[in-house]
Amino acid sequence: MKHLLPLFFIVTLFYSCNNKKRTSAPLALGVSEELANYRSSQVSNVHYKLSFAIPKEQKAPIPSQLVLNFDLGLPQKPVYLDFKEDSSKIKSVIINETNVAILHEKEHIILSKEFLVEGKNTITIEFNAGELSLNRNEDYLYTLLVPDRARTLFPCFDQPNIKGVYTLSITAPKEWKVLCGAKEINQTTEGDYTQHNFEASDQMSTYLFSFVAGKFESVTQKPDTMEMTLLYRETDTTKIEYSLGSIFDLHQQSLSFLESYTAYPFPFQKMDYAAIPGFQYGGMEHVGAIQYRESSLFLDESATANRKLSRAKLIAHETSHMWFGDLVTMNWFNDVWMKEVFANFMADKIMNPAFPDIDHQLAFMITHYPNAYGEDRTLGTNPIRQGLENLNNAGSLYGSIIYNKAPIMMRQLEAVLGKEEFKIGIQEYIKAFAFKNAIWGELITIFDNKSTTDMVAWSDVWVNNSSRPIFSNAIEYDDNDKIISFKLSQKAEDNTEHSWPQTFEILFLYPDQTKTLTVNMIDNELVLDEAIGLAKPTSIFYNSNAEGYGVFPIQEQDLDIIATINDQVARGYAYINAYENMLNGSITPGAAIKLFAKGLANEKNELLINLISRYTTSVFWKYLTDEQRLFYQKEITQQVWSNLQKEIPASIKKTLYSTYVTIGYTDKSLDNLYGIWNKDITINNLKLNDDNFTELAMDLALYGHPESESILEAAEKAISNNDKLTRFQFLLPSLSKDQQTRNNFFESLQKEENRAKESWVANAMNNLHHPLYQKESIQYLKLSLDLLDEIQKTGDIFFPKRWLSSTIGNYTSPEAYETLQNFLKENPDLNSSLKSKVLQASDDLRRVQLLNKQMNTSLN
Repeated sequence: MKHLLPLFFIVTLFYSCNNKKRTSAPLALGVSEELANYRSSQVSNVHYKLSFAIPKEQKAPIPSQLVLNFDLGLPQKPVYLDFKEDSSKIKSVIINETNVAILHEKEHIILSKEFLVEGKNTITIEFNAGELSLNRNEDYLYTLLVPDRARTLFPCFDQPNIKGVYTLSITAPKEWKVLCGAKEINQTTEGDYTQHNFEASDQMSTYLFSFVAGKFESVTQKPDTMEMTLLYRETDTTKIEYSLGSIFDLHQQSLSFLESYTAYPFPFQKMDYAAIPGFQYGGMEHVGAIQYRESSLFLDESATANRKLSRAKLIAHETSHMWFGDLVTMNWFNDVWMKEVFANFMADKIMNPAFPDIDHQLAFMITHYPNAYGEDRTLGTNPIRQGLENLNNAGSLYGSIIYNKAPIMMRQLEAVLGKEEFKIGIQEYIKAFAFKNAIWGELITIFDNKSTTDMVAWSDVWVNNSSRPIFSNAIEYDDNDKIISFKLSQKAEDNTEHSWPQTFEILFLYPDQTKTLTVNMIDNELVLDEAIGLAKPTSIFYNSNAEGYGVFPIQEQDLDIIATINDQVARGYAYINAYENMLNGSITPGAAIKLFAKGLANEKNELLINLISRYTTSVFWKYLTDEQRLFYQKEITQQVWSNLQKEIPASIKKTLYSTYVTIGYTDKSLDNLYGIWNKDITINNLKLNDDNFTELAMDLALYGHPESESILEAAEKAISNNDKLTRFQFLLPSLSKDQQTRNNFFESLQKEENRAKESWVANAMNNLHHPLYQKESIQYLKLSLDLLDEIQKTGDIFFPKRWLSSTIGNYTSPEAYETLQNFLKENPDLNSSLKSKVLQASDDLRRVQLLNKQMNTSLN
């Protein structure tokens, strides 16, 4: 009972037994770790009985009722329910059949101890549902309550280690369907409304409770022994026919694998899902009712292999959460990364066999390394496991460190333990903590008992510390060009004293052969004895198996050799390492763009072309001078256009087309894009769907095509799906040629209600702040940064970073850098997690200034 004695004195100081008004309250906003610890020892056997009456009018209040049952220890202190809403929404509070005064302070409903009893208590609260995380649209809505948003919808104990059972009743317009985490018992229709009553749910944390209601199509299939139901609003019959069967099959593949791997049967009463237009994330693992972004699930035959793999891994990721996160839940959100790392790690294991034609070592590398490096290289990096004093900051913990560095760490961990011992350890963990809560240290203890390695010390470096190693080498040769000394060193990029224990391979290239050496790096330095006596290689490429982590030496003169490396993984990591070295200043942007242009021309692997395309776009728009950009734009687009005319696989052609669209903003390339949109130009085996043509119309407008107004008008008329039409109309002002229209649109985003569709907002901001418009749009930059605190308070977990990436993240100019520095100086008390997001999103801006300074210094 951590901090219980101080809290007792605080409580007794501020509360009198006769329920008189207090002059102050002991509670802080949000859910503090202290409060969470106090409540988890105080409250148990929680059951929420919730009813919501959803009106047809989108903005009308939703009358609701909560009947809350819970067991309580000795009621020596009040009980605090979390409800982050205006007090006016609370209509009445009844404690154990006694109607009491409403005590609502600092986002908490206070249940006075004089009305509570030891053992079972029943609380009845009439209220209007909170709106912040009740995503309401004209004819559908859905809840999204992770990580601390349940308290914005209904009164609850909003912390992961007070799990509860939910019995839900929803009254909605009779033409609506309703989906939640439990099975529906019955329906009762009266007039224009139907009441949907559900069984008691399985036990879950508050952030996993959800429901979806609205005008949806519904399909039920039974891919194996369990029926599953999908709700969706997609209207493209081609996508529906192409996707439905595979959606159900991919979920079943995931279930079957996880039951076998964990030695624990599927733990919940049902497995349904909803595909939602404009959903904030790729997916969310609500118990029994997973929510997905609709465009992530519904594909057609034009989808690339990489897109299909991404969908499959998304489904596997969310299904893995049923065990990792939903069944076994972190005790506090500082360990939120645990559920995410296992979901990603298991997703790779699940879907690799389903895609036998894909090099999964290569796919793992491309999925995780660039994104992990993208945050870990910044001044805003953080450890995998972070501290968290209050749950209202939990959203800031999410990012690429959790989703991408952690799986790299986990793969190293599995290598240290061995695959079988790792698997057995996971099975013990699942069995021991099923329907309970766990911390990382408890899992590490299980692993430590199975290894001769000190897993606690190993974990401390990888999990509790940030940054990455920068490797350097010192190689000596004798007069016959034989290696006589080969020393490898690592130093933390953040200049700390940490060293990362890890294994990886080094590839020696010779004119007529290759040789691979294995490195087992334990300390800061290693002498590689196996290299002594070897002939001097033509080139050396580090981390050729893509299992190590860090930035490795590479010579600019070796860039031309990368395309000749036969092994795809080694070749792919060489591209990644070259990009990271460019950012650190050891390779020039000009040399890097030449490397990637050559890769686009010659590479035959779809995954590598996708990787190279991303790097090409980044270097092109952020690291080239205006003169270089014009030169390479012509060269690269001509080269890509030539490849598009060749007989190459459709998936590769689609990826090359996307690259062409991204940089084809002028002259002949713009004419070609207009020809494709207008269907005057047809490229053999390039499969484009209606959505592709809509996006191309917006790109043409963004690039200022002279016919952009008529293009957008035609594109708008061609959209038959109402959800897609609404999105298109939202984005239109961000594409306007009229500066005042763009100004008005940006000003409108200052209002919270205009930021409700966060993915749309991010798209619009990318349009406004595109490099082609930054002379005009830099005026928005300061206000974009000033809005950050409000964005964090009102937006979902990924939105602050997306907002920053689509604003300051697009800039590289000295003026933008000055705006950034002024913002940081003017906000010395900026929440540390938000400051980290700012530094992450603006890392390219910072690096461009450093590279320019470095170049000017060398010229002088």
